[in-house]
Parts: sequence; C-alpha cells; structure tokens
Amino acid sequence: MPSATATVEEMKRHVPPGAEIREIIELVFDSFLQNKLRFALTGLGMVVGTASLILVVTIGLTGKQYVLEQIGKVGSNLVQAEYLGAGQRATPTAPDYLTLEDMTAVQQQVPGIQAASPVVALNERLPLGQGREGDVLILGVAPEYVSVRNLEVLTGRFFDADDARNKVALITEKLAAKTFGRQDTAIGQTLKISGLPFTVIGTFRERVETFGDSEIEGDTVLIPFTIMRYFTGTNRVKLIYFSMSDASLVVPGTEMIRKVIESRHKPDSSYNIYNLTQLIAAANRSADALTLVLTLVATVVLLVSGIGIMNIMLVTVKSHTREIGIRKAVGATNREIKVQFLSEALFISLAGGLAGIAIGLAIPLSVRLLLQWYVPVSAISVVIALAVSTLVGVVFGTMPASRAAEVDPVESLRYE
Repeated sequence: MPSATATVEEMKRHVPPGAEIREIIELVFDSFLQNKLRFALTGLGMVVGTASLILVVTIGLTGKQYVLEQIGKVGSNLVQAEYLGAGQRATPTAPDYLTLEDMTAVQQQVPGIQAASPVVALNERLPLGQGREGDVLILGVAPEYVSVRNLEVLTGRFFDADDARNKVALITEKLAAKTFGRQDTAIGQTLKISGLPFTVIGTFRERVETFGDSEIEGDTVLIPFTIMRYFTGTNRVKLIYFSMSDASLVVPGTEMIRKVIESRHKPDSSYNIYNLTQLIAAANRSADALTLVLTLVATVVLLVSGIGIMNIMLVTVKSHTREIGIRKAVGATNREIKVQFLSEALFISLAGGLAGIAIGLAIPLSVRLLLQWYVPVSAISVVIALAVSTLVGVVFGTMPASRAAEVDPVESLRYE
C-alpha cells in the first residue's frame, strides 16, 4: 500500500502547469480582500516613495532644462575675447588693445565662425526727458550683434549693413520708458550723442536678465560700429564676440581664437578668451547633484516603507500560523509556503509602487496639459521606481516568508 507521502507526490505530478501559480495568486487576492485596509495602509508608503522618486527626477530634469535654456538665451555657442592688460614688467608698456583687424584675422583663420561683432563702449550724459539728464552707455556694434548676443528686438528693427553711415540707434526698453514714456513712442524720436542727432529705429532687451553682468546696462544705446569710430578715431575695441556654427566647435574654436589673437600681439599682453561651456557644465553638475540628493531621500522613504511591509507580513504570518499548519499537513512544502507569503509582500510593494508611478506621472502630464508648459518626464525614473518597488518587496518579504516556511506543522495546529 502506497504511503501518504507517495500519494501526495503522485497528486502533485498530475497538477496542471500553472495551477500552482494560480493558487498562489488566489491566496494572495483572498488575503487582500480580507485585510484591505491593512494592505492599503502598508502600501501607502510605497505610493509616496515611488511618486517622490519620479517627481524628484522630473524636478531635476526641469531645473536643468530651465538653466540650460537661460544660458542658451545668452548664447550657448558664444566665444568672447577681451583685453585684460599688460603682464608684470619692470618697465610699463603701452596698452595692447584688441582691434577690428583681430576680428577679421580670426574670421579668416578659424573655421566654423558663423558671425562676429566688435563692441566699443562710450559713456555719455544724455537728456532723459522732462529736463532731466543721466549717464547712458553707448555701444558701437556690428549688425551681426543682434544674432550673436541673441537680443530680442521689441519694437522697430535692428540696423543692417545699409545703415553703416546712418546715424541710427536702438535703446533698451528701460531707457525708452524713462525718456519717451512708452516703447512704441520711442520709434522715430531723436537722441543727441556728442551733439549729433541719432534717430531711434528700435527698442531691445536681453532675452535673459543678466543684472549688469554683461556689457549691456539698463540705460544703453546701440549704434553702428562704423559711426562709433568717428567718436573714438581708432580701430580699438573693448571686446569681440564670435558665434560658432555648432556647439561642438565652441571648445576647439576658443583655443584657436586664443592662438590667433595672441600671435598678433605682444607676448606679455593678457587676453581673456572664454565661452559658456564651463558654466553649462557647472549647471549640469549642480542639477545632477541636487537630483541625486533628492533621489536618495526618496529611496530612504522606500526603505522605510519596506520595513513597514516586513512588519505587517510578520504579523500576517503570526495570524496565519494555524492555516500554515493545515496546509503543511495536507502536503504543502516549505517552498510553497515561502512563495505564498513572499508573493503577498511583493503584491503590496508592487501595488503601492504602480499607484505611486501613476501619481508621479499624472502631475507633470497635467502641467503639460493644463499650463501648456513642457515638463520632461524620464522613462528611466519609471523603470527605476518599478525595479525598486519589486526589490523592496522581495528583500523585505523574504524574512517573514522564511519564518512562515519554518513553522512546525504540529505546533501550528495547536495555535489559537
């Protein structure tokens, strides 16, 4: 006569494929229906953690995008050259300023330069209306200056090559409001610079506020460089802007511009040739560091949630001790018991994780839909959140599941 163990093994061989998995799913679902509130409260931590993880990455990406956009508005392909002064020498030498010829030489010798503009500065005291006067910065620039510096022309137009000998000017919106009351009334008005009348043909502003950290100030007038030379009487310039045709050419182009300019001047003269690449790299590093720190905080929330899952599963094992004994008495193996309780922990973790992912995605997508503002969403953050949710369920569900598998069936049947 076959033994009980042999009979159980024979029955297992006749179990259809997948029946064991279906049974485990049914047991997990039945356990959820019996303890819905407990499962929901336990999974709440996973909801918060995964939603935070996705939102943190979204905020980091949005912040990085905003900073890069602001830098791009100044000119991400920009290279600037300016004279710093003479080096340390016992006998002082005459200043060795940049010249218009330097700009021409660089354009001829450095490939990839899309546009360039010299900048010459002059300070004047001009009438500002209503009997007032004020200090105004006059900048002599080339027609390409508007594209090189990515300026925004608010009203009117920027001067072009045909205006090389015309006394025309553009003024900042602040100066237009101060002098003529409104921007739209400034067009066609006259400003006297060193006694010469200049016709205002437009108003402009920088696309991003630089708070005085650029050559443009609040009260600034732009005039053609060719006209400015009548005031200075020289080809000397304050600085030169170059715009590269592609971002990949900025770094090598900067070094080539440096070599061309230094080869044309005295060895002890000092020039600052720089671009915004380092600023962009610094902004990227700052945004990545902030995202990493906030992600670690969100990960801590997930770990705390995992501890909560482990605690509630230990309670579940305790309350199902008699049921475990009965299942073992009818032939359930330690592995099957372990898989059952591990599946419960994984169910709680994944359910909370999926709900958190849904919330984490709903917020930025709602902003896109309602505010028409593009908010980047990282697919990687969703994958990471799902992977972490699964890992938390497995790691923190293993100990309770192992404890359930080790329950003595004889002792468990006596448990009340």
